[in-house]
Amino acid sequence: MIDFKKELSKYDFLKNFTELASKRNEKVYLVGGFVRDIILKRSRDEMDFLVVGDGPEFAKELANQFNVGKVTIYKNFGTAHFNYQGISFEFVGARKESYNRHSRNPEVAPGTLDDDLNRRDFTINTLALSLNKDSFGELIDKFGGLNDIENKVIRTPLDPETTFNDDPLRIMRAVRFAAQLQFDIEENTLKAASQMAERLKIVSQERITEEFFKILAAPAPSIGLKLMYENGIMKVVFPEIAELGGVEQRKDFHHKDVFYHTCIVVDNLAKVTDNIWLRFAGLAHDIAKPKTKKFIEGIGWTFHGHEEIGARMMKKIFHRLKLPMNKLHYVEKLVRLHLRPIALVEEHVTDSAIRRLAAAAGEDLDDLITLCRADVTSKNPEKVSKYLSNYDRVMEKVKEVQEKDKLRAFQSPVRGDEIMKVCGIPPSRTVGEIKKAIEEAILDGKIQNTYEDAYNYFLQIKDEYLKKEK
Repeated sequence: MIDFKKELSKYDFLKNFTELASKRNEKVYLVGGFVRDIILKRSRDEMDFLVVGDGPEFAKELANQFNVGKVTIYKNFGTAHFNYQGISFEFVGARKESYNRHSRNPEVAPGTLDDDLNRRDFTINTLALSLNKDSFGELIDKFGGLNDIENKVIRTPLDPETTFNDDPLRIMRAVRFAAQLQFDIEENTLKAASQMAERLKIVSQERITEEFFKILAAPAPSIGLKLMYENGIMKVVFPEIAELGGVEQRKDFHHKDVFYHTCIVVDNLAKVTDNIWLRFAGLAHDIAKPKTKKFIEGIGWTFHGHEEIGARMMKKIFHRLKLPMNKLHYVEKLVRLHLRPIALVEEHVTDSAIRRLAAAAGEDLDDLITLCRADVTSKNPEKVSKYLSNYDRVMEKVKEVQEKDKLRAFQSPVRGDEIMKVCGIPPSRTVGEIKKAIEEAILDGKIQNTYEDAYNYFLQIKDEYLKKEK
Protein backbone atom coordinates (compact mmCIF):
# COMPACT_ATOMS: atom_id res chain seq x y z
CA MET A 1 0.00 0.00 0.00
CA ILE A 2 1.29 3.45 -0.89
CA ASP A 3 2.16 5.76 1.99
CA PHE A 4 0.44 8.88 0.68
CA LYS A 5 1.58 11.01 3.60
CA LYS A 6 5.18 10.18 2.69
CA GLU A 7 4.52 10.95 -0.98
CA LEU A 8 3.02 14.36 -0.11
CA SER A 9 5.94 15.18 2.18
CA LYS A 10 8.14 15.42 -0.94
CA TYR A 11 6.42 18.75 -1.64
CA ASP A 12 7.26 21.16 1.21
CA PHE A 13 4.94 23.83 -0.16
CA LEU A 14 1.85 21.70 0.63
CA LYS A 15 2.08 22.72 4.30
CA ASN A 16 1.06 26.20 3.14
CA PHE A 17 -2.16 24.70 1.77
CA THR A 18 -2.88 23.04 5.10
CA GLU A 19 -2.27 26.22 7.09
CA LEU A 20 -4.27 28.41 4.72
CA ALA A 21 -7.24 26.02 4.68
CA SER A 22 -7.26 26.05 8.48
CA LYS A 23 -7.02 29.85 8.58
CA ARG A 24 -9.87 30.28 6.04
CA ASN A 25 -11.96 27.55 7.69
CA GLU A 26 -12.12 25.70 4.35
CA LYS A 27 -11.18 22.20 3.18
CA VAL A 28 -8.61 21.55 0.45
CA TYR A 29 -7.77 18.35 -1.44
CA LEU A 30 -5.27 17.25 -4.09
CA VAL A 31 -7.42 15.52 -6.72
CA GLY A 32 -7.47 13.79 -10.07
CA GLY A 33 -4.54 12.98 -12.31
CA PHE A 34 -1.76 13.75 -9.85
CA VAL A 35 -3.18 11.30 -7.31
CA ARG A 36 -3.71 8.67 -10.02
CA ASP A 37 -0.13 9.09 -11.21
CA ILE A 38 1.33 8.75 -7.70
CA ILE A 39 -0.24 5.27 -7.69
CA LEU A 40 0.99 4.53 -11.22
CA LYS A 41 4.46 5.93 -10.42
CA ARG A 42 4.24 8.32 -13.36
CA SER A 43 5.90 11.73 -13.24
CA ARG A 44 3.62 14.73 -13.59
CA ASP A 45 4.02 18.49 -13.53
CA GLU A 46 0.37 19.46 -12.93
CA MET A 47 -1.49 19.55 -9.60
CA ASP A 48 -5.26 20.01 -9.32
CA PHE A 49 -6.61 21.30 -6.02
CA LEU A 50 -10.23 21.15 -4.90
CA VAL A 51 -11.26 23.78 -2.38
CA VAL A 52 -14.54 23.32 -0.53
CA GLY A 53 -15.04 27.05 -0.45
CA ASP A 54 -13.80 29.84 -2.71
CA GLY A 55 -11.18 28.33 -5.03
CA PRO A 56 -10.04 31.52 -6.77
CA GLU A 57 -9.68 33.46 -3.50
CA PHE A 58 -7.77 30.58 -1.97
CA ALA A 59 -5.46 30.59 -5.02
CA LYS A 60 -4.84 34.34 -4.83
CA GLU A 61 -3.99 34.26 -1.14
CA LEU A 62 -1.65 31.29 -1.64
CA ALA A 63 0.04 32.93 -4.63
CA ASN A 64 0.69 35.96 -2.45
CA GLN A 65 2.45 33.73 0.10
CA PHE A 66 4.58 32.21 -2.68
CA ASN A 67 5.37 35.66 -4.17
CA VAL A 68 3.75 34.61 -7.44
CA GLY A 69 2.72 37.66 -9.42
CA LYS A 70 0.41 36.21 -12.06
CA VAL A 71 -2.79 34.35 -11.15
CA THR A 72 -5.29 33.60 -13.92
CA ILE A 73 -8.91 33.59 -12.77
CA TYR A 74 -11.79 32.04 -14.74
CA LYS A 75 -14.80 33.60 -13.03
CA ASN A 76 -17.45 31.75 -15.06
CA PHE A 77 -16.14 28.39 -13.88
CA GLY A 78 -14.86 29.35 -10.43
CA THR A 79 -11.32 28.24 -11.25
CA ALA A 80 -7.82 29.71 -11.00
CA HIS A 81 -4.33 28.87 -12.19
CA PHE A 82 -0.70 29.76 -11.52
CA ASN A 83 2.74 28.15 -11.88
CA TYR A 84 5.06 27.49 -8.96
CA GLN A 85 8.40 25.64 -8.81
CA GLY A 86 7.88 24.31 -12.33
CA ILE A 87 4.45 22.88 -11.49
CA SER A 88 1.13 24.03 -12.93
CA PHE A 89 -1.37 24.61 -10.10
CA GLU A 90 -5.10 24.47 -10.93
CA PHE A 91 -7.66 25.45 -8.29
CA VAL A 92 -11.39 24.90 -8.35
CA GLY A 93 -14.08 25.50 -5.79
CA ALA A 94 -16.17 22.38 -5.09
CA ARG A 95 -19.12 22.54 -7.46
CA LYS A 96 -22.00 20.71 -9.01
CA GLU A 97 -22.78 21.00 -12.71
CA SER A 98 -25.81 20.70 -14.96
CA TYR A 99 -25.70 20.60 -18.74
CA ASN A 100 -27.86 21.73 -21.63
CA ARG A 101 -28.08 18.89 -24.17
CA HIS A 102 -26.89 21.14 -27.00
CA SER A 103 -23.79 22.51 -25.26
CA ARG A 104 -20.85 21.07 -23.32
CA ASN A 105 -20.53 24.29 -21.27
CA PRO A 106 -22.03 23.51 -17.84
CA GLU A 107 -24.14 25.60 -15.53
CA VAL A 108 -22.08 25.70 -12.34
CA ALA A 109 -23.21 26.05 -8.70
CA PRO A 110 -21.28 25.71 -5.42
CA GLY A 111 -21.25 22.15 -4.07
CA THR A 112 -19.79 19.68 -1.63
CA LEU A 113 -16.78 17.38 -1.99
CA ASP A 114 -19.18 14.59 -3.04
CA ASP A 115 -20.83 16.84 -5.63
CA ASP A 116 -17.45 17.61 -7.15
CA LEU A 117 -16.27 14.00 -7.27
CA ASN A 118 -19.61 12.95 -8.84
CA ARG A 119 -19.07 15.27 -11.82
CA ARG A 120 -15.64 13.87 -12.75
CA ASP A 121 -15.05 11.82 -15.87
CA PHE A 122 -13.64 8.45 -14.71
CA THR A 123 -13.21 6.65 -11.42
CA ILE A 124 -9.42 6.74 -11.77
CA ASN A 125 -9.69 10.55 -11.71
CA THR A 126 -12.05 10.77 -8.70
CA LEU A 127 -9.36 10.00 -6.13
CA ALA A 128 -8.61 12.80 -3.65
CA LEU A 129 -5.91 13.25 -1.00
CA SER A 130 -6.73 15.40 2.01
CA LEU A 131 -4.35 18.30 2.69
CA ASN A 132 -6.25 19.23 5.85
CA LYS A 133 -4.67 19.29 9.31
CA ASP A 134 -6.87 16.61 10.89
CA SER A 135 -6.65 14.14 7.95
CA PHE A 136 -3.49 15.01 5.99
CA GLY A 137 -2.62 12.30 3.44
CA GLU A 138 -5.89 10.38 3.76
CA LEU A 139 -7.21 8.94 0.48
CA ILE A 140 -10.84 9.59 -0.43
CA ASP A 141 -11.98 6.88 -2.86
CA LYS A 142 -15.74 7.17 -3.25
CA PHE A 143 -16.02 5.22 -6.53
CA GLY A 144 -13.42 2.46 -6.24
CA GLY A 145 -10.86 4.29 -8.37
CA LEU A 146 -7.92 2.63 -6.61
CA ASN A 147 -9.29 -0.80 -7.47
CA ASP A 148 -9.84 0.27 -11.11
CA ILE A 149 -6.25 1.49 -11.34
CA GLU A 150 -5.01 -1.84 -9.99
CA ASN A 151 -7.22 -3.70 -12.48
CA LYS A 152 -6.35 -1.31 -15.34
CA VAL A 153 -9.94 -0.33 -16.05
CA ILE A 154 -11.50 2.91 -17.37
CA ARG A 155 -15.03 3.38 -16.04
CA THR A 156 -17.30 6.35 -15.36
CA PRO A 157 -18.25 7.16 -11.74
CA LEU A 158 -21.94 7.58 -12.61
CA ASP A 159 -24.05 6.01 -15.35
CA PRO A 160 -21.87 6.31 -18.49
CA GLU A 161 -24.69 7.69 -20.62
CA THR A 162 -25.12 10.54 -18.14
CA THR A 163 -21.38 11.17 -18.00
CA PHE A 164 -20.96 11.23 -21.81
CA ASN A 165 -24.20 13.09 -22.42
CA ASP A 166 -23.06 15.86 -20.06
CA ASP A 167 -19.68 16.19 -21.77
CA PRO A 168 -19.21 14.17 -24.99
CA LEU A 169 -15.49 15.00 -25.10
CA ARG A 170 -15.17 12.40 -22.35
CA ILE A 171 -15.66 9.77 -25.08
CA MET A 172 -12.33 10.86 -26.59
CA ARG A 173 -10.76 11.11 -23.14
CA ALA A 174 -11.76 7.50 -22.37
CA VAL A 175 -9.98 6.35 -25.51
CA ARG A 176 -7.00 8.58 -24.77
CA PHE A 177 -6.54 7.20 -21.23
CA ALA A 178 -6.88 3.65 -22.56
CA ALA A 179 -4.09 4.35 -25.07
CA GLN A 180 -1.83 6.29 -22.71
CA LEU A 181 -2.16 3.96 -19.73
CA GLN A 182 -2.83 0.77 -21.75
CA PHE A 183 -6.01 0.17 -19.70
CA ASP A 184 -9.25 -1.49 -20.85
CA ILE A 185 -12.50 0.48 -21.09
CA GLU A 186 -15.19 -1.20 -18.96
CA GLU A 187 -17.90 -2.86 -21.08
CA ASN A 188 -20.86 -0.56 -20.26
CA THR A 189 -18.66 2.53 -20.53
CA LEU A 190 -17.42 1.46 -23.96
CA LYS A 191 -20.93 0.58 -25.12
CA ALA A 192 -22.20 4.05 -24.12
CA ALA A 193 -19.22 5.73 -25.82
CA SER A 194 -20.03 3.84 -29.01
CA GLN A 195 -23.75 4.61 -28.89
CA MET A 196 -23.18 8.30 -28.16
CA ALA A 197 -20.30 8.99 -30.57
CA GLU A 198 -22.49 11.31 -32.67
CA ARG A 199 -22.70 13.64 -29.63
CA LEU A 200 -19.07 14.58 -30.33
CA LYS A 201 -20.42 16.86 -33.08
CA ILE A 202 -21.35 19.49 -30.47
CA VAL A 203 -17.75 19.65 -29.23
CA SER A 204 -15.32 22.16 -30.75
CA GLN A 205 -12.97 20.68 -33.34
CA GLU A 206 -9.94 22.06 -31.51
CA ARG A 207 -10.76 20.04 -28.37
CA ILE A 208 -11.40 16.84 -30.34
CA THR A 209 -8.16 17.27 -32.29
CA GLU A 210 -6.23 17.88 -29.08
CA GLU A 211 -7.46 14.56 -27.64
CA PHE A 212 -6.86 12.74 -30.94
CA PHE A 213 -3.25 13.90 -31.05
CA LYS A 214 -2.75 12.78 -27.44
CA ILE A 215 -3.86 9.33 -28.63
CA LEU A 216 -1.32 9.52 -31.46
CA ALA A 217 1.36 10.49 -28.92
CA ALA A 218 0.70 7.41 -26.77
CA PRO A 219 3.29 4.61 -26.52
CA ALA A 220 1.01 2.33 -28.59
CA PRO A 221 -1.41 4.58 -30.54
CA SER A 222 -3.11 1.56 -32.12
CA ILE A 223 -4.92 0.86 -28.82
CA GLY A 224 -6.82 4.12 -29.21
CA LEU A 225 -7.13 3.96 -33.00
CA LYS A 226 -8.69 0.48 -32.86
CA LEU A 227 -11.07 1.47 -30.05
CA MET A 228 -12.22 4.43 -32.12
CA TYR A 229 -12.62 2.40 -35.31
CA GLU A 230 -14.26 -0.69 -33.82
CA ASN A 231 -16.78 1.36 -31.82
CA GLY A 232 -17.87 3.85 -34.50
CA ILE A 233 -16.01 6.84 -33.02
CA MET A 234 -13.48 7.14 -35.85
CA LYS A 235 -16.32 7.48 -38.35
CA VAL A 236 -17.36 10.69 -36.55
CA VAL A 237 -13.91 12.08 -35.77
CA PHE A 238 -11.83 11.11 -38.84
CA PRO A 239 -14.02 9.39 -41.47
CA GLU A 240 -11.19 9.00 -44.01
CA ILE A 241 -9.33 6.75 -41.57
CA ALA A 242 -12.49 4.78 -40.76
CA GLU A 243 -12.94 4.14 -44.50
CA LEU A 244 -9.61 2.28 -44.60
CA GLY A 245 -11.25 -0.58 -42.71
CA GLY A 246 -12.18 -3.56 -44.86
CA VAL A 247 -10.07 -2.37 -47.80
CA GLU A 248 -8.06 -5.41 -48.88
CA GLN A 249 -4.59 -5.19 -50.34
CA ARG A 250 -1.93 -7.60 -51.53
CA LYS A 251 -0.21 -9.13 -48.53
CA ASP A 252 3.40 -9.14 -49.77
CA PHE A 253 4.83 -6.84 -47.10
CA HIS A 254 1.66 -5.36 -45.64
CA HIS A 255 -1.23 -6.48 -43.46
CA LYS A 256 -4.17 -7.47 -45.68
CA ASP A 257 -6.58 -4.84 -44.24
CA VAL A 258 -5.46 -1.25 -44.83
CA PHE A 259 -6.78 0.09 -41.50
CA TYR A 260 -5.03 -2.56 -39.42
CA HIS A 261 -1.92 -2.17 -41.56
CA THR A 262 -2.00 1.57 -40.77
CA CYS A 263 -2.29 0.84 -37.03
CA ILE A 264 0.88 -1.26 -37.20
CA VAL A 265 2.68 1.48 -39.16
CA VAL A 266 1.82 4.09 -36.50
CA ASP A 267 2.90 1.74 -33.70
CA ASN A 268 6.15 1.04 -35.54
CA LEU A 269 6.78 4.78 -35.73
CA ALA A 270 5.89 5.22 -32.05
CA LYS A 271 8.69 2.78 -31.15
CA VAL A 272 11.33 4.95 -32.83
CA THR A 273 10.13 8.59 -32.79
CA ASP A 274 8.20 11.11 -30.69
CA ASN A 275 7.70 13.28 -33.78
CA ILE A 276 3.90 13.58 -33.74
CA TRP A 277 3.77 14.85 -37.33
CA LEU A 278 5.73 11.87 -38.58
CA ARG A 279 3.23 9.66 -36.73
CA PHE A 280 0.37 11.62 -38.35
CA ALA A 281 1.97 11.12 -41.79
CA GLY A 282 2.11 7.39 -41.00
CA LEU A 283 -1.59 7.49 -40.13
CA ALA A 284 -2.39 9.28 -43.40
CA HIS A 285 0.08 7.61 -45.79
CA ASP A 286 -2.50 5.25 -47.36
CA ILE A 287 -5.52 7.52 -46.87
CA ALA A 288 -6.41 7.54 -50.59
CA LYS A 289 -6.42 3.76 -51.04
CA PRO A 290 -10.24 3.51 -50.84
CA LYS A 291 -10.48 6.11 -53.64
CA THR A 292 -7.95 4.36 -55.91
CA LYS A 293 -8.78 0.70 -55.30
CA LYS A 294 -8.97 -1.38 -58.48
CA PHE A 295 -8.86 -5.16 -59.06
CA ILE A 296 -6.58 -6.39 -61.85
CA GLU A 297 -6.81 -10.04 -62.86
CA GLY A 298 -3.64 -11.96 -62.01
CA ILE A 299 -2.34 -9.17 -59.77
CA GLY A 300 -5.11 -8.48 -57.27
CA TRP A 301 -6.08 -5.17 -55.70
CA THR A 302 -4.06 -2.14 -56.82
CA PHE A 303 -4.03 1.47 -55.66
CA HIS A 304 -2.25 3.36 -58.43
CA GLY A 305 -1.68 7.02 -57.62
CA HIS A 306 -2.88 6.74 -54.02
CA GLU A 307 0.24 8.53 -52.79
CA GLU A 308 -0.39 11.62 -54.94
CA ILE A 309 -4.13 11.74 -54.31
CA GLY A 310 -3.49 11.21 -50.58
CA ALA A 311 -1.11 14.18 -50.54
CA ARG A 312 -3.74 16.34 -52.26
CA MET A 313 -6.33 15.34 -49.63
CA MET A 314 -4.20 16.72 -46.81
CA LYS A 315 -5.06 20.41 -47.22
CA LYS A 316 -8.78 19.85 -46.79
CA ILE A 317 -8.17 17.54 -43.82
CA PHE A 318 -5.84 20.06 -42.17
CA HIS A 319 -8.51 22.76 -42.47
CA ARG A 320 -11.27 20.53 -41.12
CA LEU A 321 -9.24 19.22 -38.17
CA LYS A 322 -7.93 22.74 -37.42
CA LEU A 323 -4.32 21.61 -37.75
CA PRO A 324 -1.45 24.12 -38.00
CA MET A 325 -0.93 24.89 -41.68
CA ASN A 326 2.84 25.23 -41.24
CA LYS A 327 2.92 21.40 -40.89
CA LEU A 328 0.93 20.77 -44.08
CA HIS A 329 3.88 20.72 -46.50
CA TYR A 330 5.79 18.22 -44.35
CA VAL A 331 2.87 15.77 -44.19
CA GLU A 332 2.03 16.22 -47.88
CA LYS A 333 5.64 15.51 -48.80
CA LEU A 334 5.90 12.30 -46.79
CA VAL A 335 2.56 10.98 -48.07
CA ARG A 336 3.50 11.86 -51.66
CA LEU A 337 6.95 10.27 -51.51
CA HIS A 338 6.38 7.19 -49.36
CA LEU A 339 6.58 4.78 -52.33
CA ARG A 340 9.59 6.40 -53.99
CA PRO A 341 12.48 4.87 -52.00
CA ILE A 342 11.48 1.22 -52.54
CA ALA A 343 11.67 1.77 -56.31
CA LEU A 344 15.37 2.64 -55.98
CA VAL A 345 16.75 -0.64 -54.66
CA GLU A 346 17.76 -2.16 -58.01
CA GLU A 347 21.47 -2.32 -58.84
CA HIS A 348 21.07 -0.37 -62.08
CA VAL A 349 19.36 2.65 -60.47
CA THR A 350 21.14 5.80 -61.62
CA ASP A 351 22.69 8.52 -59.51
CA SER A 352 20.18 10.81 -61.18
CA ALA A 353 17.22 8.91 -59.68
CA ILE A 354 18.86 9.00 -56.25
CA ARG A 355 19.49 12.74 -56.62
CA ARG A 356 15.85 13.33 -57.49
CA LEU A 357 14.66 11.53 -54.37
CA ALA A 358 17.10 13.48 -52.19
CA ALA A 359 16.10 16.77 -53.81
CA ALA A 360 12.38 16.01 -53.43
CA ALA A 361 12.67 14.94 -49.77
CA GLY A 362 15.21 17.61 -48.81
CA GLU A 363 15.87 17.81 -45.08
CA ASP A 364 13.05 15.32 -44.42
CA LEU A 365 14.76 12.39 -46.15
CA ASP A 366 15.58 10.61 -42.88
CA ASP A 367 11.96 10.94 -41.74
CA LEU A 368 10.79 9.58 -45.10
CA ILE A 369 12.97 6.50 -44.75
CA THR A 370 11.77 6.06 -41.15
CA LEU A 371 8.19 6.06 -42.48
CA CYS A 372 9.08 3.61 -45.24
CA ARG A 373 10.66 1.22 -42.76
CA ALA A 374 7.59 1.46 -40.50
CA ASP A 375 5.44 0.67 -43.56
CA VAL A 376 6.78 -2.91 -43.64
CA THR A 377 4.15 -4.83 -41.66
CA SER A 378 4.37 -8.40 -42.96
CA LYS A 379 4.26 -11.19 -40.38
CA ASN A 380 6.90 -13.07 -42.38
CA PRO A 381 10.29 -12.30 -40.73
CA GLU A 382 12.22 -13.08 -43.94
CA LYS A 383 10.19 -10.57 -45.95
CA VAL A 384 10.52 -7.94 -43.24
CA SER A 385 14.29 -8.42 -43.14
CA LYS A 386 14.50 -8.23 -46.93
CA TYR A 387 12.52 -5.02 -47.26
CA LEU A 388 14.26 -3.30 -44.36
CA SER A 389 17.66 -4.17 -45.85
CA ASN A 390 16.43 -2.68 -49.14
CA TYR A 391 15.85 0.65 -47.41
CA ASP A 392 19.33 0.41 -45.91
CA ARG A 393 20.67 0.00 -49.45
CA VAL A 394 18.76 3.06 -50.65
CA MET A 395 20.22 5.17 -47.86
CA GLU A 396 23.71 3.88 -48.63
CA LYS A 397 23.23 4.96 -52.25
CA VAL A 398 21.93 8.35 -51.15
CA LYS A 399 24.94 8.90 -48.92
CA GLU A 400 27.30 7.91 -51.72
CA VAL A 401 25.72 10.40 -54.10
CA GLN A 402 25.54 13.13 -51.48
CA GLU A 403 29.17 12.68 -50.62
CA LYS A 404 29.98 13.11 -54.30
CA ASP A 405 28.03 16.27 -54.96
CA LYS A 406 26.72 17.54 -51.59
CA LEU A 407 23.17 17.64 -52.87
CA ARG A 408 21.20 17.61 -49.59
CA ALA A 409 19.71 21.08 -50.10
CA PHE A 410 20.11 21.24 -53.85
CA GLN A 411 19.91 24.46 -55.86
CA SER A 412 21.58 25.61 -59.04
CA PRO A 413 25.13 26.91 -58.36
CA VAL A 414 24.32 29.75 -60.79
CA ARG A 415 21.97 32.14 -59.00
CA GLY A 416 19.11 34.15 -60.44
CA ASP A 417 20.76 37.56 -60.05
CA GLU A 418 23.75 36.36 -62.07
CA ILE A 419 21.50 35.03 -64.84
CA MET A 420 19.71 38.40 -65.04
CA LYS A 421 23.01 40.30 -65.16
CA VAL A 422 24.60 38.17 -67.92
CA CYS A 423 21.41 38.05 -70.00
CA GLY A 424 20.43 41.64 -69.37
CA ILE A 425 16.88 40.74 -68.38
CA PRO A 426 14.66 41.66 -65.41
CA PRO A 427 13.13 39.12 -63.00
CA SER A 428 10.95 36.86 -65.14
CA ARG A 429 9.82 33.33 -65.88
CA THR A 430 12.82 32.90 -68.19
CA VAL A 431 15.22 33.29 -65.25
CA GLY A 432 13.43 30.46 -63.41
CA GLU A 433 13.42 28.27 -66.53
CA ILE A 434 17.18 28.69 -67.00
CA LYS A 435 17.83 27.86 -63.34
CA LYS A 436 15.57 24.82 -63.65
CA ALA A 437 17.41 23.64 -66.78
CA ILE A 438 20.76 23.85 -64.95
CA GLU A 439 19.35 21.90 -61.99
CA GLU A 440 17.90 19.25 -64.32
CA ALA A 441 21.24 18.85 -66.08
CA ILE A 442 22.93 18.21 -62.73
CA LEU A 443 20.19 15.83 -61.59
CA ASP A 444 20.46 13.92 -64.87
CA GLY A 445 24.23 13.68 -64.55
CA LYS A 446 24.94 15.70 -67.71
CA ILE A 447 27.20 18.06 -65.79
CA GLN A 448 28.93 18.05 -62.40
CA ASN A 449 27.43 19.90 -59.46
CA THR A 450 30.10 22.61 -59.54
CA TYR A 451 29.86 26.31 -60.22
CA GLU A 452 32.23 26.09 -63.20
CA ASP A 453 30.30 23.32 -64.98
CA ALA A 454 26.95 24.96 -64.21
CA TYR A 455 28.12 28.38 -65.45
CA ASN A 456 29.50 26.96 -68.72
CA TYR A 457 26.28 25.03 -69.27
CA PHE A 458 24.32 28.23 -68.61
CA LEU A 459 26.31 30.04 -71.31
CA GLN A 460 25.54 27.21 -73.76
CA ILE A 461 21.76 27.23 -73.22
CA LYS A 462 20.92 30.86 -72.42
CA ASP A 463 20.36 32.01 -76.01
CA GLU A 464 17.80 29.29 -76.58
CA TYR A 465 15.73 30.56 -73.63
CA LEU A 466 16.20 34.22 -74.54
CA LYS A 467 14.77 33.50 -78.00
CA LYS A 468 11.63 32.08 -76.36
CA GLU A 469 11.27 35.28 -74.31
CA LYS A 470 11.19 37.36 -77.47
